Amino acid sequence: MPSLVLAAMGIYHLPHWLQATVAASGGFGLFVIAFLDSSFLPFPSANDLLLIQLSLATPLRMPLYAAMATLGSLSGCLVLYVIARKGGEAAFHARAGKRATKIRHWVERNGFVSMLVAAILPPPTPFKFFVLAAGAFKMPLRPFVLALLLARSLRFYGEGYVAVRYGQQAVEFLAAHKLAVVGAAIAVILAFYLVVRVAFRQLPEPEL
Repeated sequence: MPSLVLAAMGIYHLPHWLQATVAASGGFGLFVIAFLDSSFLPFPSANDLLLIQLSLATPLRMPLYAAMATLGSLSGCLVLYVIARKGGEAAFHARAGKRATKIRHWVERNGFVSMLVAAILPPPTPFKFFVLAAGAFKMPLRPFVLALLLARSLRFYGEGYVAVRYGQQAVEFLAAHKLAVVGAAIAVILAFYLVVRVAFRQLPEPEL
């Protein structure tokens, strides 16, 4: 990807050795980068950039790359979730600092939607703090995993599809209009969530 596009996205240039390693690994390296970025080490948007670059280079492998990025991110988040669940509320407040109270209110009011939105927003969204809050305040595991899978799948498969379908011009468009694209993705997710909630409410209760 040209450095101009990376600069437009406001993200550092990825080292060539990292790109070559991930490309040679057949997607496993992308899993590792996504896992580390969602757990212990910060790689701001590295998995997004690598996914786009690899999808442009090998379009037929795009579904594999998107799946590895999704599963890697989910695995890293689960590690943080378990740590926060064992560490409790005090550990979360120590890490989140001044943002702890606001994030706690968001997660307690509607944890599923909070995780959906946080998981699809680009940096500098404090996504890891939402994951830690979900664990610290005992958000049920099933909606936590479902929200992450839905948001991360839409994000990574969407990026891969656009890269493969429209090529370099689409990538430049995403760089120039990333906030509008993110807003549209959030709107789609929330609409889907509302439809599902309404559908389940209208289902008849099972007879005993």
